[in-house]
This record gives sequence, C-alpha cells and structure tokens, in this order.
Amino acid sequence: MPQHKSAAKRMKTSERERQRNKRVKSIMRGALKTYQTDKEKSADKLKDVVRILDKAASKKVIHKNKAARLKSRMAKQAAKQAK
Repeated sequence: MPQHKSAAKRMKTSERERQRNKRVKSIMRGALKTYQTDKEKSADKLKDVVRILDKAASKKVIHKNKAARLKSRMAKQAAKQAK
C-alpha cells in the first residue's frame, strides 16, 4: 500500500493506463491477425489496420518504428497479393 497521497494517485493512474494499453493492444493484435489470415488483402482492410496501428503509436502503446515496420510489411503483402 502506498504511504503517500501522491503515490496512491500514481498507482491509480498507472492502473488506468495499463488497462487502456491492454485494450488498445488487444484491438491492434486482433486487427493484425484478421488481416494476416484473410486471403484477400484489399486496400480498404489495409487502411483500417494502418489507422489502428497509427492510433496505438500515437498513444505510445507501441513504438512508432514498430508501427511503421508493421505497416510496411502489410503493404508489401498487399502489393504481392495484387500481382
């Protein structure tokens, strides 16, 4: 248990942030999984996943370079599928 008022407040905010990060990561992982398992990789689906990745990066749930790397890989897959 925290001994100071500020420590108690920090504990509450940390828990809220953890829950938010958990929710965002779960949504992100689900979107990535559905995109990867989908046979038809369309531009609309890619656009949705990119939006989710950008949101996660902006909220600092994942690093911006990780988001860029994932987006690049998915774009490559989509281009390969289009051929």
